[in-house]
Amino acid sequence: MAAFIQRCTLRYRCRKILKLGPVLIESSQQCGESCIFQNGYRVICSTEFSTHDFLTKLQTRGICEGIFPSTRPDEIKQLMSCPQSLYCGFDPTADSLHIGNLLSLMVLLHGQRAGHTPIAVLGGATALIGDPSGKSKERRAMTAEEVENNILGLMENVQRIFKNHSDSISHSSIPLSPIKILNNRDWYKSQDVITFLSTTGRHFRLGEMLSKSSVQSRLNSKEGISCTEFMYQVFQASDWLHLYQNHNCSMQVGGNDQTGNIASGFDLIHRITNKYVFGLLVPLILSPSGEKLGKSTGNSVWLDPKKTSPFEFYQYFFNLPDSCVERFLKLFTFLPCEEISSVVETHLSSPEKRAGQKTLAEQVTRLVHGDSGLESAQRCTAVLFGNSVSALSSMGLAELQQLVKNAPTTELPSASDLCLKDLCMEIKCFKNEADADRIIRAGGVYINQQRVSDPELKVGKAGHILPNHITLVRVGKKNFHVVRWWV
Repeated sequence: MAAFIQRCTLRYRCRKILKLGPVLIESSQQCGESCIFQNGYRVICSTEFSTHDFLTKLQTRGICEGIFPSTRPDEIKQLMSCPQSLYCGFDPTADSLHIGNLLSLMVLLHGQRAGHTPIAVLGGATALIGDPSGKSKERRAMTAEEVENNILGLMENVQRIFKNHSDSISHSSIPLSPIKILNNRDWYKSQDVITFLSTTGRHFRLGEMLSKSSVQSRLNSKEGISCTEFMYQVFQASDWLHLYQNHNCSMQVGGNDQTGNIASGFDLIHRITNKYVFGLLVPLILSPSGEKLGKSTGNSVWLDPKKTSPFEFYQYFFNLPDSCVERFLKLFTFLPCEEISSVVETHLSSPEKRAGQKTLAEQVTRLVHGDSGLESAQRCTAVLFGNSVSALSSMGLAELQQLVKNAPTTELPSASDLCLKDLCMEIKCFKNEADADRIIRAGGVYINQQRVSDPELKVGKAGHILPNHITLVRVGKKNFHVVRWWV
């Protein structure tokens, strides 16, 4: 039986799940809240869907920088008092999302936790147009094949993150509404340009479109703006209208640089339906040096493990300065604010231990790369910075090669009775034996992260072939060589 709304008549304020038995509907002792009932059982109280709880939590954590429009607090409170859908759009201009996109995904996850339905719209159509927001010149035109390939990458990113959240983080006793991943190409491919302009374009006014800051900045530049980019706001607005009419989507999530596009969607929906919708604006994430984190700035931390490994991802957050710790814990984790305060207090008492960065790195890596990705990142960290032989022994060849990128790999028979000097010459660590002998004796060679200074040491007999049939040779600080022994 479909869920329906009734007035709760329990004798207490119903903010927790009841699974004990049927709820008796009486005329007294009402808690004053609407509850969802299913098959005679109360499944969840609508206070779970309270705009106060959801939006206030995001504002407290610094995730919500503003609501558009800001002049209708009563309408948004009424709107969000029952389950809604909220969406964020991602144009597939690359084959992976990056941490600049992660904050918008966090909003969708917080919404899912509050009982709303998250929607990720992948711009199979709009990527071919190009959003001028925040861009000083027009994007390179993409082919349909590029866009389709990129969509597959973004879809994998989103599905993985929501699955990791469900499997390892949420621990919710309530089934969460599954993420909807849509491609806006699906609702444009059957429309012709005449129909689109006559049905949607007629609701737009040129003066309003020209007044958008993203348009103005380009009009005042040498590059100017193409008709294609100028029409982007019409398509993004049309996306929202489609979602509103077909998916009950009354909230759009976007960076504060998307205010103009969100306003266009707000205006379009209000003109056609006379209803109000809202935009939730998230802050742009800046690097410690003050640069926007985005692929166009060349400093991206990707969400795809093939582009940024779990170890590199973990290390990015672990190496953030102290000034970023509290803010990023609030933005990118689901730890309660009280627990974050405790983590920060512990961190500040001994900042050299980097307890805050460690907690941050663990939480975000688990969300993006799952438990296995976090374990890999911790293994790699233990090998590279803790000189852990046991961690190195548990690594596979592919994981080690990802850790020591560009390091040559040499395969040798495990029966070979090589001494250290001969091994170094075999894998081309040195140009001649004299250099090998001198540098080994000076302590410049490490086997499995342990310094070895005897050139005649028999590598196999000394136990330097690990159980995973790997030996890691390092010369100096950064020159790695991987040896894989075969039987």
